[in-house]
Amino acid sequence: MTTATPVLVRVTKHFEAPPARVFDAWLDPALIERFMFGPHLRDEEIIHVENEPRVGGTFSFLVRRDGAEIDHVGEYLTIVRPRKLAFTWGILGSESSRVTIEIAPAASGCDMTLSHELHPASAKNKDRTKDAWTKMLEALDLALG
Repeated sequence: MTTATPVLVRVTKHFEAPPARVFDAWLDPALIERFMFGPHLRDEEIIHVENEPRVGGTFSFLVRRDGAEIDHVGEYLTIVRPRKLAFTWGILGSESSRVTIEIAPAASGCDMTLSHELHPASAKNKDRTKDAWTKMLEALDLALG
């Protein structure tokens, strides 16, 4: 039996903020609401942002978009503050993918690389996924500003 190779989406962004501050934003519900979801990014309402930021802990980011509730869920796989974070990512009831965030100190601030391993069946969503993460990282930069 062969296993299909995931489709990789990669986005890199420089932040003037220190690595720990950028890292912590991914685990702080108040900041997650400011850069991952909400009406400032798309036409949606945040219902809740819940997380248990520990290896094996889970998260649920529930939004209402176009009259439907969409629950973004996952499990934290790796937490190495302030350098690396990995988690599963999916919509409740569907197949999940894997997101890895790597943060490296820079002369000013830090550089972050987000890698999202999509299931091969989701290859058609590669550009849309890259655009969404790019928009969220721009919003993160503003939230940290």
